[in-house]
Amino acid sequence: MRLFNTQTQTVESVEAVDGHIGIYVCGITPYDTTHAGHAFTFLAYDVLVRFLRDQGHEVTYVQNVTDIDDDILRKAKARGIAWDDLVRAETAKYRRDMADLNALDPDHYVAATDHIPQMQELIVKLLAQDLAYVANGNVYFSVQSDPDFGKLSRLAPAEMLPVANERGNFPDDPNKRAPIDFIMWQAASPGEPTWDSSWGPGRPGWHIECSAMAIHYLGTTIDIHGGGYDLVFPHHECEIAQSEHATGIEPFVRTWMHVAMVDYQGDKMSKSLGNLVLASDILQRYSSDAFRLYLHSNHYRTPWVYHDEEIETWSSIAADIAEAAQCSASGVGEMLDVSNPCQRFKEALGNDLDTPSAVNELRRIAVAILEAPENNDIRGAQSTLRRLAGLLGLTLRPLA
Repeated sequence: MRLFNTQTQTVESVEAVDGHIGIYVCGITPYDTTHAGHAFTFLAYDVLVRFLRDQGHEVTYVQNVTDIDDDILRKAKARGIAWDDLVRAETAKYRRDMADLNALDPDHYVAATDHIPQMQELIVKLLAQDLAYVANGNVYFSVQSDPDFGKLSRLAPAEMLPVANERGNFPDDPNKRAPIDFIMWQAASPGEPTWDSSWGPGRPGWHIECSAMAIHYLGTTIDIHGGGYDLVFPHHECEIAQSEHATGIEPFVRTWMHVAMVDYQGDKMSKSLGNLVLASDILQRYSSDAFRLYLHSNHYRTPWVYHDEEIETWSSIAADIAEAAQCSASGVGEMLDVSNPCQRFKEALGNDLDTPSAVNELRRIAVAILEAPENNDIRGAQSTLRRLAGLLGLTLRPLA
């Protein structure tokens, strides 16, 4: 398996340690899910996990839910409901959507609020090294104390602050020593949920949550860490700084894998813009196979534009693949040989998760089965088709 490593900007081999590969994927902030951009991201990792396991690797797949966040609190207030009721409802909706898309359950699906002690433990270690500081009950990481800050995103210092400000940073916070410093513990505010700490009641910052959970479940070095491309900076950059200094071990992550953004109606598909194509709406009209084939026809690292009408084509293709897998196999003559497209399919997935090429090879096998002479023995080809379709998460069931 070879993947593009965001940090080195090269395609590199993924090396299993004692046959095991640990994968941590930054999951949803549950206040409005699940749109096609979510599906594109998380189904890419679903295929990755399926393929690695098919290749004989033991995989531990961890995905988190950021269940405490400014956006959650704002959304809950706007809807007039408790923040934790919103979290439970939206998380359940997301998990139903992913099940309907035939996604594998992570081995550990973990909530940030269940890991407050682990976060506080990391913060204590950073404070002890003078890499962090306390101000009025808030705890911040001092970016200038880390000369390697920026090694993932490769952003120049002058470029960092504008990007961070777009993605949740508050540069005018009077408690900060520098505008780019990021918060690890936020002091309690009236009406907000809080947890006790040595610095006073409050709640964790976004970045420390994932550092703590990744290390807790997968150890001090993660084999593959992923999420959407918009998490490279500041989120994953901050994770590196916190984690490597707190543990004293480098690298925090061997391979950083990021999934590109999906555009729709002229902008990045996002909750904040409201230009969402919801998976639940799509699945009322089309099969999960049609939706997955459309998503997987795009390479995970290439930004693309979602077009409503294109899923019609993929619905027809999904029906053909299902028919090829299920049609009568009564021929007892020459065996249909699909070994070449099968090999190319596996090579495609092994080469930076090239799902578009894998989908094309799957279609070739389906066409070969459907167009085979009547006396051909297609049973072996059908078995191959079913196995490879499973690696793409297809059910081979038509929409009822």
